[in-house]
Amino acid sequence: MTNRILAAAALMLGLSFGANASECELSLEANDMMQFNTKVLSAPASCKEVSITLTHTGTLPAQAMGHNLVITDTANVAAVGTDGMAAGFDNNYVKPGDERVYAASKVIGGGESVTLTFSTEKLTAGGDYTFLCSFPGHWAIMQGKFEFK
Repeated sequence: MTNRILAAAALMLGLSFGANASECELSLEANDMMQFNTKVLSAPASCKEVSITLTHTGTLPAQAMGHNLVITDTANVAAVGTDGMAAGFDNNYVKPGDERVYAASKVIGGGESVTLTFSTEKLTAGGDYTFLCSFPGHWAIMQGKFEFK
């Protein structure tokens, strides 16, 4: 009972004891026209883990117009994308063991969803991060800013 009262008082005063679970759960859509529905995903630095659900709203199969979600430093986008193309579909277009990649989902096709949950342990608050689709040819235009602050 005391914890509830303290939590209610903290909410009324605008205090926070870390991120709410809902702040650490994000969603993103991708379509058959090689577009994400947003250019910015944001999570508070107090999140120990972040979950992002990627939904492919198109109809084309994964082999033809698949999408995945990869998070890396902005400076590494081109290299991660290029190495991902060489890694192939069986590796979800992500170079195996690539230490430049903080998180990566499997490739999904139209009508499918995947949830990527990852530790933020290696991220720095205010760092310069990008989310992208590493399917061949997609990473150059299918990307956005991942804010962790």
